[in-house]
Amino acid sequence: MAIFLTKDSKVIVQGMTGATGMKHTKLMLADGTNIVGGVNPRKAGTSVDFDGTEVPVFGSVAEAMEKTGANVSVLFVPPAFAKAAVVEAIDAEIPLAVVITEGIAVHDSAAFWAYAGSKGNKTRIIGPNCPGLITPGQSNAGIIPGDITKPGRIGLVSKSGTLTYQMMYELRDIGFSSAVGIGGDPVIGTTHIDALAAFEADPETDLIVMIGEIGGDAEERAADFIKANVTKPVVGYVAGFTAPEGKTMGHAGAIVSGSSGTAQAKKEALEAAGVKVGKTPTETAKLAREILGA
Repeated sequence: MAIFLTKDSKVIVQGMTGATGMKHTKLMLADGTNIVGGVNPRKAGTSVDFDGTEVPVFGSVAEAMEKTGANVSVLFVPPAFAKAAVVEAIDAEIPLAVVITEGIAVHDSAAFWAYAGSKGNKTRIIGPNCPGLITPGQSNAGIIPGDITKPGRIGLVSKSGTLTYQMMYELRDIGFSSAVGIGGDPVIGTTHIDALAAFEADPETDLIVMIGEIGGDAEERAADFIKANVTKPVVGYVAGFTAPEGKTMGHAGAIVSGSSGTAQAKKEALEAAGVKVGKTPTETAKLAREILGA
C-alpha cells in the first residue's frame, strides 16, 4: 500500500532534458519508477536514451497525458519558469505535481497554489523546494535516494529533505510504506495534515513519523489535527532546538518570535496531542522502534 504514489503511477518529468532533470530521471528509472515521458516544447518529438530506456519528449503536459496516460508530473524547471510549468500541469488536470525546484519566488508559489484551488484542486501539489516522495519498492518521484530503505510499515512526512533521508536510514530495517517531503517554504501545496490524513487511511501504515522545523504554526495545526483525527501512533521531531530566537534559520519559512514557532512550543503542542517527540533524529527513531516493538 502507499499514499499518492504507487507502482502503477505513470510519471512525466517537466524539465527532463535539463542537466538536473536528466540526472534524476536516470535515478528514478533505476528505482523502478514508470517514467513515460518528458516535457519540453522546444524538443517535442524527440526522445532521450537512459541506459537503453527510450523516454519520449512531448510539447506539453496535456499532450504527454493524452499519449501516455500520465498521472504524475515531477518538475525540475528553473525558478523563473516554474510558475508557468505548474500552471500548465494544473490546466492539464494531472492528479499529482511534484515541484522539486528550490528558489521559487513566494508570490509565484502563492499564485499557483491559489490557481489550483480556483480549478477545484484537481491537481495535488507537493512542494515546492522539496525532495518529492517515494514508495519504496514501487516508485520514486523526486530526489530521495532510493537505496537507503525498504518497503515497510512506517509513514513519514517531513519539511526537511536531509532529515527525510536521515530518518529513512535510521529506520531502514523496518522500512516505509511511503515517505513524503513536503518542503519548508512559506507556501506549499500538500501539508503535514494532508499526509497525516492519508497515512491514517492507509491500512498498511502502522506508525507515522512527522518531522517539522521551527517557524510558522504548521506543526501546531498538525497537532490539533492529530488530536481530533489520527488513531495511529505518531512520533515527531522538530528541527531547531538550539536555534537562537529572533533569527531566521534555514528554510523554516518564518522568523521565530516569542514562544510561537519555537521548537519547544511545537514539541509541547505535539506532546499534548499524544505525539512522542524526540530531541534528535536518532532519539525519534528509537521512540518509533519502541512503539513498534522492533
